[in-house]
Amino acid sequence: MEGQTFFTIRWEEGQVVMLDQLLLPGKEEYLRLDSAEEVAEAIRRMNIRGAPAIGVAAAMGIALGLQGAGEDPAALRSRFEQVCRFMGETRPTAVNLFWAIERMTRIFESVADQPADRIRSALRDESQRILDEDVASCRRMGALGARYVRDGANILTHCNAGALATGGYGTALGVVRAAHQEGKRIHVFADETRPYLQGARLTAWELQKDGIPVTLITDNMAGHFMQKGRVDLVVVGADRIAANGDAANKIGTYPLSVLAREHGIPFYVAAPLSTVDMNLASGQDIPIEERGAEEVVIVGGTRIAPEGVDAAHPAFDVTPAANITAIITDAGIAGPPSAQALQKLFMEGGN
Repeated sequence: MEGQTFFTIRWEEGQVVMLDQLLLPGKEEYLRLDSAEEVAEAIRRMNIRGAPAIGVAAAMGIALGLQGAGEDPAALRSRFEQVCRFMGETRPTAVNLFWAIERMTRIFESVADQPADRIRSALRDESQRILDEDVASCRRMGALGARYVRDGANILTHCNAGALATGGYGTALGVVRAAHQEGKRIHVFADETRPYLQGARLTAWELQKDGIPVTLITDNMAGHFMQKGRVDLVVVGADRIAANGDAANKIGTYPLSVLAREHGIPFYVAAPLSTVDMNLASGQDIPIEERGAEEVVIVGGTRIAPEGVDAAHPAFDVTPAANITAIITDAGIAGPPSAQALQKLFMEGGN
């Protein structure tokens, strides 16, 4: 892949191998996982994160989980259902997780009467397809979204929606990459993204590797740079999009949309169509993951708050569709986003 010297996740000699994102940017080390339980724990701990990447990891974990499960059909089914159950409990907000589990379930049911080796092979092949399709969909999103990036643009992004959050290339950063590859002179403001610092640790790292100019800012600086006329557009990813176009993304995204609207700055969401949950009427129905207080009071192993102080960490917030200029998907663009616009994308090319 052009400009990319790392991979997020792949199969290697019967193991699921993923870049350990908890160690970035200090170390580039890969985890080699031998069991579905290890994959689930890696998702839960955020060794791998980002909705599309979580979906890929879950699919590979499910396929891995049936290795060594024996030949008995009843035992295989029992193990498959067990793995799907605990995989689905890892990260409740990312809809791609459940989308991937559903895809793997359809494959399992289609070959359930086949020999065990055929079942295992079919599941592994499907997980590889999910990975390959994800990379291709990110490239389509990038090509579609690049039209909104003028030469010389300053782009603000939040969290990490790059190759690390996907099978490769990225959603929001896919738009950035595509514009850069078209020869446009661009510059990115990357929010640090408290409390987990994905912008500082991951987005800045990715953009540096690609040679794309980036300036890291703290989350509370975004309004200042907008006020000064130094931000031309905002591009973010999403972990779940409701049927009406409301979008859940990393905590801190909603305030950016309010600031962008106040300053007349276009606000784009880039996500595969698989991130759209047409079963949820609005963002009010999206489950918001609550993570541990230690991620707020401890940074890099150092406590920054008094012992015993209460802390909250909702991992996501919801940006209303009214604040979103357009949703860029692999199947087309919904702009402005609405239930009708998203439904049309499903009818015209989604699955």
